Amino acid sequence: MAGSALVDAGFVVALLSRRDSHHRWAVAQASQFVLPWRTCDAVLSEAFHLLGPRGAPALSALLRRRSVAVGFDLASDLEPVLRLMQKYASVPMSLADACLVRMSETLPDPVILTTDADFRIYRRHSRQIVPCVTPY
Repeated sequence: MAGSALVDAGFVVALLSRRDSHHRWAVAQASQFVLPWRTCDAVLSEAFHLLGPRGAPALSALLRRRSVAVGFDLASDLEPVLRLMQKYASVPMSLADACLVRMSETLPDPVILTTDADFRIYRRHSRQIVPCVTPY
């Protein structure tokens, strides 16, 4: 089991939206990883936007219960995040994805829960595969 579970917006949306095609997968994964799950502000912004007004209360509840916690300060890691975005500009890499990859470089035994297959392309510390769990 991973020491640091990081969550992407796609995972959060799939977990909270029964209409999402990956909902059952996300629910099954949720029980496998110790809380709190860590994320960044950019992921939360994406998730709130994608969930809309109907899903916002469920995400707010996860945050209030501290099941999902912000564990990243972009100001402190701005340059490494911008370098990642530049390196993967052809993908392109979002700010949220870059923050998660950077988080995976700084936390012990990380794994990213995501529905985004781009994490299979990204590398941490330039050459290491980003540990992630996806439905693919």
